[in-house]
Amino acid sequence: MKHLKHIIAAIMLATPFLTIAQNGTWQIFTTRNSEIGGNNVLAITTDKKNNLWVGTYTGLNRFNNRSWTDFADFNAKLKDQSVNCLMVDSKGMLWIGTDDYGVIEFDGTYWVEHIKETHRLGLKFIKEIVEDKNGIYWIGVTLGGVVSFDGNEWIKYTPDDSGLPSDFVLDLAVDRADRKWITTNAGICVFNGRRWITYDVHNSGLPDNIVPSVAIDRNNVKWFGTLNGLARFDGEEWKVWNIENSPLPSNQINDLAFDSDGLLWIATADGAAVFDCVDRWDTFTQRNSQIPAGNIYKVANDRLGNHWFGNDAAGLACLSGYRLPEKHIAQVAPQPVAETTTASPAKQETPATETKVRVNPFLDQGYITLTLETAEAEVEFLDTTDRSVRTLAHYKNGAKINITKMPRGTYMLVVRSNKGIKKLKFNLK
Repeated sequence: MKHLKHIIAAIMLATPFLTIAQNGTWQIFTTRNSEIGGNNVLAITTDKKNNLWVGTYTGLNRFNNRSWTDFADFNAKLKDQSVNCLMVDSKGMLWIGTDDYGVIEFDGTYWVEHIKETHRLGLKFIKEIVEDKNGIYWIGVTLGGVVSFDGNEWIKYTPDDSGLPSDFVLDLAVDRADRKWITTNAGICVFNGRRWITYDVHNSGLPDNIVPSVAIDRNNVKWFGTLNGLARFDGEEWKVWNIENSPLPSNQINDLAFDSDGLLWIATADGAAVFDCVDRWDTFTQRNSQIPAGNIYKVANDRLGNHWFGNDAAGLACLSGYRLPEKHIAQVAPQPVAETTTASPAKQETPATETKVRVNPFLDQGYITLTLETAEAEVEFLDTTDRSVRTLAHYKNGAKINITKMPRGTYMLVVRSNKGIKKLKFNLK
C-alpha cells in the first residue's frame, strides 16, 4: 500500500474562497485551492461517520471535514478512472460505480472487485447503484440495462427480456413497497419483482422522456428530474414545475436529493434550487450566490445539515447553516374584482393600495403577458371554485405566460407584488 502523496491542509487553507451568503456559508473546493482530485464532480455521498466521498473523472476522494484523501493511492484502478456513482449500503460498505472496472466494493480496508461478472455481463459505465429492502443491489448500466445482485446470483434485465423501455438507464430508487423505479432516456419503468409498468409522455403527465433523476419523499411520493422540468407523481396525479410556473433556474434537472427536514434539493443546468414541496422556493445561481457557474450535476445532503453541489467542470460547493426563508406575501385589504371579459379585463377604478396591472391577451398565439408597475410579482390562476390551478412565483414584468395547456374556462388572475394585490377575471375560450 502506498503512502499518501500529499500533506492535507486544514479547511481554512484548503478553501480560501470561504464566503458568507445572505443565508448560510459557502465553501468552494477546486484543484487550485484544495486536494480534491478533480473539478468534474460526478458523484457525492456520505458514510455513517459523516465522511464525504466524491467521485470525479479522475478517481475517488474522501473528505473528513479536515483533509482530503486520494484513494488511487490505495487502489491503482481508481487512478484516472471515472467514478460515476457512490452508495453506502446498510452494512456500511461503500459501493463504487466506474467506467472500466464495473462495481467495486470497499469496507475501509479491503477491496472487492467483480472482475468475472464485469466481463460476462458487460458491467461498464455504471450509472447508479441502490440497495432494496431485502439487501439486493440494483445496478444501472449505461447502454446495459439493469443488473441485480443478491450476494450470490447476478441477473441482467434488458429491453429484450424485460419490460424496460430502454437499456440507457439514468437513475434508480426503491420505494416503501420495495418497487424499483428506473429512469431512462425513454421514460420511467417500475418493477415490483413480477410486473413492469412504463410511464412516458404519451401515457402520463411526465413532461419529457429523458429522466436523469428520481427521488422518493417521506410520504412515498415520487419526484422526477427531467430535461423539461420537475415532475411529481403520487400514484394518481402528476404535477410539473418548470421555468414558466416556478423559480427553477433551468428546465434541465440533473439530480434530486431530500434532506432530513423533507426539503427537496435540485441540481440544474444553471444552478440549484430548494423546494419545500408545497409553495416555498429558494434558488442558487451565480447571480445571487457563490455557487459555481454552469451545470450543477450532483446534489447531496449530510447529517450535519450541509448541502453539497457538484459542478461538472468547476469543482465542489458546500452550503452550511442555511435555512429556507418563510414565504412572504404583502398583506393588503381585499380589493374589488373586475368584470369578466373574453379579451382584456374590464377597466375599473384602482384603489391606491392595489398594484396596477394590464393584461395583453394573445390567445390565438397561445400566451398572455402582464404589464406591471413592478419588475416582479407572484401570479396565481384560480378556477371558478377559487382553487389554485397554477402559480408563477417570480413572474417578470412583460414575460409571456404560455396558456396552450390550460383548460378553457373562466379564471381569476391574482397578481401580488410589493405594491399590493390585483384581481382580474378573464375567459379562455
